[in-house]
Amino acid sequence: MANSNGGIVGVDNPAVVQPEVITTFNSTGTLTTAPYTTEVEYLVVAGGGGGGGAFFGGGGGAGGFRTATGNPVVGGSPYPVVVGGGGAGGASYPSDPTGADGTKGSNSVLGTPTPITSEGGGYGTSSKASGEFADSAGPGGSGGGTGATTSIRPSYPASAGTGVPGQGNPGGTNNHIYPKYASGAGGGGAGSPGSNGNISGPEPTVPAVDAAPITNGGPGGAGLSSSITGSPIYYAGGGGGGGWAYSLGGSGGIGGGGQGADTSPHPVGPGPGIGAVAGTTNTGGGGGGGNAFNVTPPGAGAAGGSGVVIVKEAQGLGVGSGIWDMNSVYDAVKQGNWSN
Repeated sequence: MANSNGGIVGVDNPAVVQPEVITTFNSTGTLTTAPYTTEVEYLVVAGGGGGGGAFFGGGGGAGGFRTATGNPVVGGSPYPVVVGGGGAGGASYPSDPTGADGTKGSNSVLGTPTPITSEGGGYGTSSKASGEFADSAGPGGSGGGTGATTSIRPSYPASAGTGVPGQGNPGGTNNHIYPKYASGAGGGGAGSPGSNGNISGPEPTVPAVDAAPITNGGPGGAGLSSSITGSPIYYAGGGGGGGWAYSLGGSGGIGGGGQGADTSPHPVGPGPGIGAVAGTTNTGGGGGGGNAFNVTPPGAGAAGGSGVVIVKEAQGLGVGSGIWDMNSVYDAVKQGNWSN
């Protein structure tokens, strides 16, 4: 019979417009793609690393940050999604007087036919022997920062945690300027490395009466922004390092990094210190480094923030068998949506 298809006998199939779909996973689950989706845009952020505890801990590194458009999928198929958890912070003092390192964050995975894996953030380390030396920080999506290491122990050259190329940056380490004073370094972020412990001014003689901060914790590295949900949001900031006694903790990197433990203001003794701050949930931010002096809770490093997986399926045109009316074909070709 003749109809709106121009007089040709056959089934008149109107164009099927598939709307844009954005799915956010704040925890592990399953992605089922829309029927006509053939590729997706994605953001996969892993869990951030935990900050070092006890003495002047380094900040945790941010979880790996990966984003792109064009990952192929089969419309209508289910795909597993894993959202990584944040690593634990190092233990508090005096529960572990030798100093406890943080733990690495967990990977996040978008399990399509071409799986996308982001590496968990590296852990920050804690200074041992009341601030004399620290272990090297952990590698990860972004690397962790080292705990305080002074020039008293030159045989312990703690190195920063390394980041995965394309996912993040290394953490910071320490400057070893004064024999007895140092601070925790910041963890790396997706957008920039973590900073070294910030040492300024003359070497103090009695820390409790110094009028200005001397060895502040290093700030965490900055994260990166994504507009996959429509508005720019920062993810994967590094955790700040814990300050030396009577010094400031490093700020967390933009994108969910937690601040390092802070013993300001000064001169004080004791004073209202601020404990290390955890990385923000579902940003992959690194946890702040701990500090054993004038802090509540005393010395504990903070946990990294959990990761997130976001998938965007673009608006598209579905086609089926049969005869199409020419207006629909013309509109689809003009808009670049006509499918073979």
